[in-house]
Amino acid sequence: MNENKRKAEDSALVAVPKKSRNDLAVSNSKNKSLTQTLLARTSNLFAPIMLLEGHEGEIFTLEFHPEGQYLASSGFDRRIFLWSVYGECENLSVMSGHSGAVMELHFSPDGSNIFTASTDHTLGLWDVVSGQRLKKYKGHTNFVNSCQGARRGPQTLVSGGDDSTIRLWDTRKRNCVTTITSPYQVTAVCFSDTAEHVYSSGIDNEIRVWDVRKNELLYSMRGHADTVTGISLSPDGSYILTNAMDNTLRIWDIRPYAPQERCVKVFTGHQHNFEKNLLRCAWSADGSKVSSGSADRFMYIWDTTTRRIIYKLPGHNGSVNDVDFHPNESIIASGSSDKQIYLGEIE
Repeated sequence: MNENKRKAEDSALVAVPKKSRNDLAVSNSKNKSLTQTLLARTSNLFAPIMLLEGHEGEIFTLEFHPEGQYLASSGFDRRIFLWSVYGECENLSVMSGHSGAVMELHFSPDGSNIFTASTDHTLGLWDVVSGQRLKKYKGHTNFVNSCQGARRGPQTLVSGGDDSTIRLWDTRKRNCVTTITSPYQVTAVCFSDTAEHVYSSGIDNEIRVWDVRKNELLYSMRGHADTVTGISLSPDGSYILTNAMDNTLRIWDIRPYAPQERCVKVFTGHQHNFEKNLLRCAWSADGSKVSSGSADRFMYIWDTTTRRIIYKLPGHNGSVNDVDFHPNESIIASGSSDKQIYLGEIE
């Protein structure tokens, strides 16, 4: 599989040989004249842009390991790829077992496991070191669109799917411990910081907040005008970020006693289209930036303070379905329907 992976050598950005790795050469050839300018490097990537190839279908989901040395990805080809972030970004392992597309994956907080949600109606628990599937969770009766593990406490998993249910799982057991019925198909789910609440979205444009101990709806947040496709909890646990087919990205205040109008920021510029993929979204580790997938083949990054687009990154030849910020460095990853992954250096 290594022959299918290469760095983006055709880019104008190339690694500088035999120089400090803090330098980067930007070359421009015109009328056979060559100029070079040195720019400061901002990460430990082998080159400022790395292209990872090997998937045989659309990439729907990816995420960095909590410590940042690995990247996991999956999608239509049903396989979970584990990549090295550094060096030449070798593919370290390929995990197989799902019989349907993998719609979402996440690492466990300690990085030892990967959780997956699939259109084969199951969830998977995978061991990162061995690449083996440790558990297969059955209970959903239709596509499972989303899953996430709790940030702290006992290892708990939440999932949501086209059977209009939200299910909570004790990862040590095979059967779900709680089932919450939603009025519509569930496209994305997310735990609160303490895992006492679950946030869910669906085709009715609303974000619902559930008390998992009482198994009841606490409140709904309205503002999106079309299906919500992604939910992400902020690093400090005070806000959630949502992406929707109305071509807006929104930040919501989920703190107790927040004003009734909980939508505090709206970001625009990206696009959804007729493909209606579940385009996900992400926060940077310090919360200063947000990013989302987009159907126009670009990856967008916004400044959360000014709400302005600070990066509109080209390169993909298909819808950008998922993005993730590196936990420790100025690196962003994107996965696309073009079967490719880019790792890029940002300031």
